[in-house]
Amino acid sequence: MFGDKDRSLKLISEDAMTLLDKGAEFEGKLTFEGKVQINGKFRGEIFSSGTLLIGEGAEVEAKIEIDTIIIQGHVIGNILAKRRIEMHPPAVVKGDIVSPGLVVSEGAVFEGSCSMGRDHNGQVFELSPTPG
Repeated sequence: MFGDKDRSLKLISEDAMTLLDKGAEFEGKLTFEGKVQINGKFRGEIFSSGTLLIGEGAEVEAKIEIDTIIIQGHVIGNILAKRRIEMHPPAVVKGDIVSPGLVVSEGAVFEGSCSMGRDHNGQVFELSPTPG
């Protein structure tokens, strides 16, 4: 009965702990530990020392401060990643990014500025506030 259903859920990672799936919308501040995957719509702020997965078809408009982020959906906003940012098609990212590690696969779109440096203490540079 349950095994016969077609599974349309596309997880980027098999061990994603929390999922905001397609059809779900959330606005606010998200903090978490471990891994979170967003396949739906999110607007606000995301802060974590974990891993954020933005699935294909997801729409995220947020300020993001994270350890690692893997993107296949649409992201509008600045991203500060302490370890790594990955963009895989059909990802579209519009905003400034800061991270010591960056992967932009062919077919992904990135519009913004990028800094991959570290300060004299070995810390990842922080994003400058956007005038507004």
